[in-house]
Amino acid sequence: MLWWIIPTVVLATILIASLFVYFAAFYYKDPLKSPLDYRISDQTEKVKNTLDEAIINMQKDGYEEVTITSFDGLKLFARYYHKEDGAPLFIACHGYKSNYAKDCSKIYSMIKDLGFNALVIDQRCHGKSKGRTITFGIKERKDLLFWINYACKRFGKVPIFLTGVSMGAATVLMTVGSKLPKNVKGAIADCPYDSPKNIIKLAIKRRKKAPSCLLFPLVFLGGLLFGRFNILSYSPLKGAKETEIPILLIHGDDDRFVPYEMSENVQNAARKNVELRCARGSGHALNQVTVPNEYFEWLSTFVKNQLDKEQL
Repeated sequence: MLWWIIPTVVLATILIASLFVYFAAFYYKDPLKSPLDYRISDQTEKVKNTLDEAIINMQKDGYEEVTITSFDGLKLFARYYHKEDGAPLFIACHGYKSNYAKDCSKIYSMIKDLGFNALVIDQRCHGKSKGRTITFGIKERKDLLFWINYACKRFGKVPIFLTGVSMGAATVLMTVGSKLPKNVKGAIADCPYDSPKNIIKLAIKRRKKAPSCLLFPLVFLGGLLFGRFNILSYSPLKGAKETEIPILLIHGDDDRFVPYEMSENVQNAARKNVELRCARGSGHALNQVTVPNEYFEWLSTFVKNQLDKEQL
């Protein structure tokens, strides 16, 4: 008569566990602290002064606050830095539970030195952008498409380059798999993971609290039920495979969070026009400040090559 008790308890346990995992992996309420208030690892400590200087210099520059509404009704925020009328535009994306200045301040200074304009966005549920669920690029790539459309309407056919760090890089790689305006000329992906599934399973493995084969299904279910997205629906590997937009990958060989091999996987999956540069001795999301001279050379050469093609 009470046969239903066991399956009910099992189902309730699975739902509670998936909710717990959703809050651990996907739910985020940005405390909106100072960009200088970031987590410091032993790798970050080595370049902290350079990084802090870049953040402070970026905050000194004037910008225009820009907002759009996402495909699912969220108010999204960005900072537009104007250098020159009609100049190429960079759209920059920060990483997971990070912020615009910590991840993008140094490349912003490089963009400024090149004489280009920059649109530096707050990813959904980060900074001033609304939302409560991080989706590892699944919904963020649709947000980036809206930012691209905004830029095209406002600035016309100026050349656009997409750039991102960590989850921002993965967002960029997923976005280029979509049909984009012809004035999107290239993508720079700094330390991207090759798929949401792989980076989450790797994070689970590192914590050693449960086998990923048991815990990942709860992650998937938590995202599906409570975040309303499918973590398996797309990936940077698919984006790179489905695009013809030139891609520059930059990855540190001492990245202890997203392995260098993940950029190699993206390069191997791509059709063509993909360069991979190794930032020697660099940790995760620190390439711009660890090897700034090499980074600027890679960036400027890549951009120049794409702009030169436009003139042919």
